[in-house]
Amino acid sequence: MVLNMNKVYFITFGCKVSQYETECMRSCFVSKGFGIAESEDEAKIFVINSCTVTGSGDKKSLYAVRRLRRFYPDSVIVLTGCLPQTNSEIREICPEADVITGTKEREKIPALVEKVISEKSCILHVPEFISQEEFEDIHCDSSFNQTRAFMKIQDGCNCFCSYCIIPYARGRCRSKPIESVKSEALRHAAAGHKEIVLVGINLAFYGMEYGLRLADAVEVCCHTDGIERVRLGSLEPEMLTDEDLQRLSALPEFCPQFHLSLQSGSETVLKRMNRRYTPEEYMKIVENIRKYFPDAAFTTDVMVGFPEETEEEFAESVSFVEKVGFSAIHVFQYSPRKGTPAAAMKQIPQKTKAERADRMKRAGDRLTEKYLKSLVGKTVPVLFERENSADFHQGRAPDHTLIKVFRENSKKCLRNSILYVIIEECRGDYCIGRIADKNYT
Repeated sequence: MVLNMNKVYFITFGCKVSQYETECMRSCFVSKGFGIAESEDEAKIFVINSCTVTGSGDKKSLYAVRRLRRFYPDSVIVLTGCLPQTNSEIREICPEADVITGTKEREKIPALVEKVISEKSCILHVPEFISQEEFEDIHCDSSFNQTRAFMKIQDGCNCFCSYCIIPYARGRCRSKPIESVKSEALRHAAAGHKEIVLVGINLAFYGMEYGLRLADAVEVCCHTDGIERVRLGSLEPEMLTDEDLQRLSALPEFCPQFHLSLQSGSETVLKRMNRRYTPEEYMKIVENIRKYFPDAAFTTDVMVGFPEETEEEFAESVSFVEKVGFSAIHVFQYSPRKGTPAAAMKQIPQKTKAERADRMKRAGDRLTEKYLKSLVGKTVPVLFERENSADFHQGRAPDHTLIKVFRENSKKCLRNSILYVIIEECRGDYCIGRIADKNYT
């Protein structure tokens, strides 16, 4: 097998922020003259962007490095991201990597790779975070591989939930300057993107060091010519004020889908988690959002098997998610992270965690089915995505519901167009509809 010394292949684990950062690293490599491989067999250089939110994330990242070393022994392998940033023993547990970096100074990775190639050396470069850390604003070329464009506008977290390693992996909260938000939105519009998704580690804290609010960044993107939709990533619920909601509700381009991180619907579990709200306060926030956005969709993350979680507390959590009426729930099992307070608490048996996860997922499936059935008969604007089926066009409604439309002409492509669709039925986790005769725009 002949390997191209100048082509890079990327593997990404974790959240939308990690995916965005991979795109930034891709831009950095291209700017230095490297090529981008479309498959592993084309590449000589591999970049694994890791995730350490859970133990399974660690295992997946390390397995990827070891597998690549086994199958491509002459390649240059880079391990970057949250896992190296939080593990002081990373060199010992991952000797297969040639370059190891954390969540800072990613723009230096191409130069580190060049040094490894020329000097046949291994490099560990994981600088620590400092106080008053500035937002690392790496230029990211707008790619049209995806219909919607992601934009990272915030990094870091100040909350220190008892289970979470991310403040140690990402440092304190910091924000993308508003002028940079504007210039990147213009680049995305020029590339033909119609939707921007704003993401961050703790997105709701955007702008705090500048005296700004998240709504300021949303308004800048919504007021960019060519951008027809702006969507938010995961939010901490307690940060949405009445003023924020008023401003957002005045923007026709804003998509009323709110991913409000819950973690648990039990007040006692939330207290052990060091979350900053009670179920009652969370519910008031949901009700307040519905005043401004009557058709809002609510999605969330729910953790099961947190240390000391009783059957009664778990039942409270199931009951609460049903009360809120989420359109979708991401369920995951608690995973102890070394160095966090929760890791020292009494742990729940794995069998119990798995059983509770299954029960919570079933509750989530019921809620999704109920929500999708409520959409039948409605007419919604759909941003169509890449064609990946011979039978359907598919895209997303403003509430992020996946909508499929039967293809009457196999050669016709609707990608990146926004058309109104009448929803006729739901199947599993998506809806089926037909394109409305009248163009409402």
